[in-house]
Amino acid sequence: MLITFCKSKIAHGTITQAELYYEGSITVDEALLKAVDIIPGEKVEVLNINNGNRLETYVIAGKAGSGHICLNGPAARMGFVGDKIIILSYALLDKTESKKAKTKIVYLDEKNRVRN
Repeated sequence: MLITFCKSKIAHGTITQAELYYEGSITVDEALLKAVDIIPGEKVEVLNINNGNRLETYVIAGKAGSGHICLNGPAARMGFVGDKIIILSYALLDKTESKKAKTKIVYLDEKNRVRN
């Protein structure tokens, strides 16, 4: 049996841009993606702390070190610049793997930099 395990979490990110007329997805600073082992094209869930919206989309890597988090396409309707969000990704693991696995988590400051 496989279970869905939360493998990655980017916590307290701030939306820096919203581009409605784009193909769709979320653009995230590549350095943040690497910090939690999310790859471009990977499916993620985005939780908007300000309004309670939850959406599923895929990730596009933005410029490393930019602090950029942009909702693209229809996702742009789910939040506003300045909203706080959580980005989650998941993996299918068997029970044995899941007992050993640890979620990679980063907490961000107001400029979307990893807090120590």
